[in-house]
Amino acid sequence: MADKFDVDAATLNRFVMASTNDHDLVILMNAIGTSCKLITSAVQRAGIASLYGLAGEVNSTGDDQKKLDVMSNDMMINALKNSGVCCVLVSEENEEPIIVPPGRAGKFCVAFDPLDGSSNIDCNVSVGTIFSVYERKPGSDGTVDDLLRSGADCICAGYVTYSSAVEMVFTFRGGDVHGFCLDSTIGEFVHTREKMMFPADGGKRIYSANEGNSRHWDKPIQDAVEAFKNAEPAYTARYVGSMVADIHRTILYGGIYLYPADKKSPKGKLRLLYEGIPMAMIIEQAGGIASTGMFEGKIQRVLDLVPDEIHAKCPIIMGGARDVKFVYDEYEKAGIKTPPL
Repeated sequence: MADKFDVDAATLNRFVMASTNDHDLVILMNAIGTSCKLITSAVQRAGIASLYGLAGEVNSTGDDQKKLDVMSNDMMINALKNSGVCCVLVSEENEEPIIVPPGRAGKFCVAFDPLDGSSNIDCNVSVGTIFSVYERKPGSDGTVDDLLRSGADCICAGYVTYSSAVEMVFTFRGGDVHGFCLDSTIGEFVHTREKMMFPADGGKRIYSANEGNSRHWDKPIQDAVEAFKNAEPAYTARYVGSMVADIHRTILYGGIYLYPADKKSPKGKLRLLYEGIPMAMIIEQAGGIASTGMFEGKIQRVLDLVPDEIHAKCPIIMGGARDVKFVYDEYEKAGIKTPPL
């Protein structure tokens, strides 16, 4: 019997308790896990439940909201507000922060993109959820200032990808990166990937970027992408357009993901609190590099950036050291100092 059924499943809740012994953090991760299970159901039933298409609204950064954007956002907000352990929530879909009423407030502040890559949902391409977690400052009742901090203060970061399998990948500050697959037979996220790391030899030679923006990039980025194409052996281009899918592949297979600042978006396009910081924390703790490329006059580490508002943006160059070196080499040729890899 035991060879057919796991009688000792290493579930998400059990892992968090064993790793932290923090009951509030177990409750928080359970709430995030529950909302992601609800989102899984909605994504998988989108066609038959008529959930494709626009909702007729725009989000905090002016993007058109899909029906599933709105539904996924409500699912996450409701789960986190009612968990009893959160005090401030920030969502890509809401212009303003959500302050949890004192009677239900706890110590955590959570920023999230409930459905990353949702522009792909109508054509059945992978989408995901991204989140970062902070603790409110000592003496604070829970305000936006508790979230306007660098990645050094982020205590937990993760993402969930909804595809052929539903997989949650997360890390605690200073810890390893772990993966959990949703087992639909028991309705639980089960530990399936231990201590995820970039391939030691750099892995597959893959670059991932929206080359439709290439004419707006600075010259070192343009030259780096040309260097990828002309390398021996040449790099392969892979770009899904859902950050979660592209980053997940980059960690597992190797390579580099680029969404640099450009002439159209000098501050970058991705949001710092619920895209840049959580993905940078995961990338670095999996042995990779998370850089901004050229940003505000210098090349910076994403985790060192401090958001000046909840929807602050940042550019991103993320990948293994072998591949980020291509980019840094082009900046060095242009006389721009780069940090050590």
